[in-house]
Amino acid sequence: MSAARRARILVVDDEPAARSALAELLKEEGYEVRSAADGFKALGRIETWVPDVLITDLKMPGMDGVELMHKVREQVPDVSVVVMTAYGSIETAVSAMQDGATDFLTKPISLPHLLTVLERVLEHRALREEAERLRGLLAARQSTSTGLTGNSRAIAQVRELVGQVAPSKVSVLVRGEPGTGKETVARLLHESSDRSDGPLVSVGCRAIDDDVLEKELLGSDAAPGYLRRADGGTLFLDDVDALPTKAQRILLRLLQEGVVDAESGKAPVAVDVRVVAATEADIDARVQEGKFRDDLFFRLGVVQIRMPSLKERSEDIPVLAAEFLRRYTRHYRKGIDGFTERALGVLVAYDWPGNVRELQSCIERAVVVCNGNEIEPRHLPREIMQPGRAADETPAIPGSSMREIERYAILRTLEHVGGSTSKAAKILGISPRKIQYRLAEYREEGILPQRARRT
Repeated sequence: MSAARRARILVVDDEPAARSALAELLKEEGYEVRSAADGFKALGRIETWVPDVLITDLKMPGMDGVELMHKVREQVPDVSVVVMTAYGSIETAVSAMQDGATDFLTKPISLPHLLTVLERVLEHRALREEAERLRGLLAARQSTSTGLTGNSRAIAQVRELVGQVAPSKVSVLVRGEPGTGKETVARLLHESSDRSDGPLVSVGCRAIDDDVLEKELLGSDAAPGYLRRADGGTLFLDDVDALPTKAQRILLRLLQEGVVDAESGKAPVAVDVRVVAATEADIDARVQEGKFRDDLFFRLGVVQIRMPSLKERSEDIPVLAAEFLRRYTRHYRKGIDGFTERALGVLVAYDWPGNVRELQSCIERAVVVCNGNEIEPRHLPREIMQPGRAADETPAIPGSSMREIERYAILRTLEHVGGSTSKAAKILGISPRKIQYRLAEYREEGILPQRARRT
């Protein structure tokens, strides 16, 4: 039985038959279940039995589900809450979720839908707990591998491959977009090898003129170049695709023969160097075009590691953001505890074309401008406040969140009625105040550039 199936669930419903049936269904699915007939009895239950999930009816005499949720969270702050409503009103359920509920169910409850909701809630809870565990580990020590932090499958595969390759002397070619952590991989390969006591010499191939780069690689007896300075250690060549032809020949000889040319008239010098190269370009195309030697490419790419973009591993954003937050709150001596839920939502929704490096810069800026205890959306750069889907683009179903669907409905209806919140509210069956509240959120998130007209 999995850890999820052993989760503790407290069912609260004033209808005996519904309460008993739901409890039995959950027990049959392997959950540990307790039940209570009302909010007061539920509060008594949690004094001796702490639930992971509270499933409560929304409308109950004496204490409704929302009030119960708040009282339970006073004692069990991290409890997940699923509210049930017999009224079939999305408005009622959405209102409960705005008050802090994790998810909702509509009566009569079907078993498949119940299990789907619970799976989603418990998965979210597990991710949250794992993030907290990682935060604790990261707080205990300053991470030297920020670009490789995370729980995603993509970054886990990179870490695994780095661990497998590091002990050998094999050349490695690291490929990926700017800011994904290619230099971090080079550093980890060096530090995890038996060369860690030797030098790690980094060369930016694109930053040095062609004629100068050849001289810098070789150097002289009086002033050894990059290749000889890396003897006994690791040579990291960033933007290796930019190597000029002569420099490619020098590097190929090093990889094939383990020697570099010395000053004129002297024998070649033996050099023990491991080469790690990185590129963000389509180096295969450069080989096909004859701009990069194919024999050198094959030598460099004995092992190739592809760094995933941050967009490909968006589930790692909260952990990375938390790590950067700790780093910069210490650096700038700020008392910032974390992110608001909406600020974290903005970070996760953004595509991050600059990858981990851009996220790091964003969090540093937020720490500098924040004067409170939490990072809010207003502390984030305006350019990242754009939604992942254009506001006027029809949301895909399935594939869109309820919030995206709601935003689309509100904005398109407002457009249809010329911006009148009262008319839009009548069409949508919600209150004008709710529309105004949502518009304020959209403006803060950068979805609306200016205030919409109210009537």
